[in-house]
Amino acid sequence: MTQPTTTPLFAPTTAFGQTLQNRIVMAPMTRCRAIGNLANALMATYYGQRNSAGLLITEGTAPSPNGLGYARQPGLFTAEQAAGWKLVTDAAHAGGAKIAVQLMHTGRVGHPANLPAGAKVFGPSALAAPGQMWTDTQGMQDHPVPEAMTEADIEQALDEFAASAKLAVQAGFDAIELHGANGYLIEQFLNTASNQRTDSWGGTVENRARFALEAARRSAAAIGANKVGIRLSPYGRNGGLAPDPETDALYFYLMAELSKLGIGFVHVVDHSAMGAPPLPEGLRANLRKAFAGTFILSGGYDRARAEADLAAGLGDLVAFGRPFLSNPDLVAKLQAGTELAAPDFSKAYTPGPEGYTDWPIG
Repeated sequence: MTQPTTTPLFAPTTAFGQTLQNRIVMAPMTRCRAIGNLANALMATYYGQRNSAGLLITEGTAPSPNGLGYARQPGLFTAEQAAGWKLVTDAAHAGGAKIAVQLMHTGRVGHPANLPAGAKVFGPSALAAPGQMWTDTQGMQDHPVPEAMTEADIEQALDEFAASAKLAVQAGFDAIELHGANGYLIEQFLNTASNQRTDSWGGTVENRARFALEAARRSAAAIGANKVGIRLSPYGRNGGLAPDPETDALYFYLMAELSKLGIGFVHVVDHSAMGAPPLPEGLRANLRKAFAGTFILSGGYDRARAEADLAAGLGDLVAFGRPFLSNPDLVAKLQAGTELAAPDFSKAYTPGPEGYTDWPIG
C-alpha cells in the first residue's frame, strides 16, 4: 500500500474497500449488556451514540454457544441474534459510521455457568487459564480445565466462524474482525502457554498459526476477503499467555500468510498502556510492512500520538478504546481539544443503561 505523506486523523479515507468518514476506530470493548446473549435496543443506543467514528468494532461476540464465556456476552449464531444486531448496524450507519462485529470465541477463558445448556469450555489443550471468571449465578469462579479439542471440535469451530460471518453480513455489518488477541481461542492456538498439542495444530510456528489462518480463509470464502479482519496482540499476556523464543517468527509468518489471503485489515494492539510489557522496538512497524491491507494501530492513543503515527506511515487507522466508554462524542472532543470525561469502571460491565448510555453528549 502506497503511504501518503500526511494522513489527517479527521479526514475521510478508503480502507478495506470501505469509505470511512475519518480514520478513528472505536476499539472493541466488553460491555455485558446482551441479556440472553441477544443484541438489543439499549446496545443500539450505545453504538448509535458513537457513530461519528469512521469504524466501530463491536464487543466480542460469540460465533457459537461454546464461545459464550462471559456473562451477558452477545452471540451471532442464530437468526434471532442477527435480528438483534440489525438494530445496532442501523444505528451505526445512521451517523455515517461503518461497523464490524468482533467474532470472539473465548475458548478456555470461560465457565460452564455462563454457557447455554449443552455447550462446553474448550481449548487447544487441557490447560486451565489462571484466575477467575464472573458468573451471574455463582459469583467469581476459577477457570475450569478445558476439554482439549478433537479434530472434529476444531473443524466445527472453524465452520462456526464462517457461518457467523455470513450472519454478520445479513445483519448489516460491513466487516468482521476475528479476535486473535487478548488470550481467547484463536490466540490460545498461537501461544505455547495454552497450546501444547503434538498434532498438526501445535508445535511449529506453521502449525500454531494454522487455526487463525484457517478461520480467516473460511470466513473470507464465506463473505469476501476484504470484509475480514483480525485483531492480534503479539507479546500479550492476557489469559495466562506468554511470549516464547519464536514469537516474532510466528507473527511475521502469520502476517505474511494473512496478506496472501488478501484479508481487509489487521488490528495490532499494544497493551503496554494497560501495564503489559511494551512490544519490542520496531516489531509493529515491521509487521505493518509485511501486510498489504489496512493496518489499524491500537493501544493507549491520544490525538497527538495518533496524528504522529499516521503521518509517519505506521498505520492507516487508529483505534481508541477507553476514551469512547465515557465520551460518546469522542471524535468531536478530539477535534476541538475538549477535556475528556473519565470512565467509571464500577459500572462498565453491569446490566442496564447506567455507566453505558447515560454519558452526556455535546
